[in-house]
Amino acid sequence: MLERTPHAFVPSADGGRSSAGLASNHLKVTGLTLEVDGKRLVNDVNLELAPASFTVVMGPNGAGKSLLLRLLHGLVAPTSGEIHWGGRPLDDGLRKRQAMVFQRPVLLRRSVAANIDFVLKGSGRARRQRLQEILERTGFLAQAKQPARSLSGGEQQRLALARALALEPEILLLDEPSASLDPAAVAAIEEIVRGAHAQGAKVIFVTHDLGQAKRLADDIVFMHGGFLEEFAPAEQFFSKPRTEAARAFLDGRLTY
Repeated sequence: MLERTPHAFVPSADGGRSSAGLASNHLKVTGLTLEVDGKRLVNDVNLELAPASFTVVMGPNGAGKSLLLRLLHGLVAPTSGEIHWGGRPLDDGLRKRQAMVFQRPVLLRRSVAANIDFVLKGSGRARRQRLQEILERTGFLAQAKQPARSLSGGEQQRLALARALALEPEILLLDEPSASLDPAAVAAIEEIVRGAHAQGAKVIFVTHDLGQAKRLADDIVFMHGGFLEEFAPAEQFFSKPRTEAARAFLDGRLTY
């Protein structure tokens, strides 16, 4: 049986990019619990994340990773506990500063450009310029008029990401956005997400891919059985994990 050892979860280093303007992206979660039909799916999570870090959430199937993301975005209401962004409780105003990309994108029956334009604010020249910028930034200039649902799987996921970035989110939540995609599509997704992070977005990224986590993460949140088992800088997590559950996961011995 895996032993659960108590430990503190504190913000990771932010690589020197933290500023007063980023303080509102500081996340503090206290006693976060989600119970469904008498079963605790997320269990008493306490966590702080630095505003400028690139955070990767890992864990086996059923660990509670996707549920944690949905709780942080307000799509699911917790049974108990608190979520604060920048010292403020999560509310509709804070949600408008966030964008979330799911593993399976839902696209409108419209062109690539129209899918992005649908979420843009404003009108006239500024809106057209913003649309052009997003199309160029995400590699869709040549496909702007193509029906979105005729795109390949990797392209559809990239379009979902483009639509999220059109909202100019301060916080970007991604639930396995490159799962089951080919290496080229994965690289394209990662490049776009890195760009968003470099421009100041706080990123929380769920993945099963150890290689991807090593490429992207500043810090790792490791979930197992609904519990937050470990939180550490990425280098420390991969070289010297503290918990038996994390060691078993990295060794391929923990699959659920």
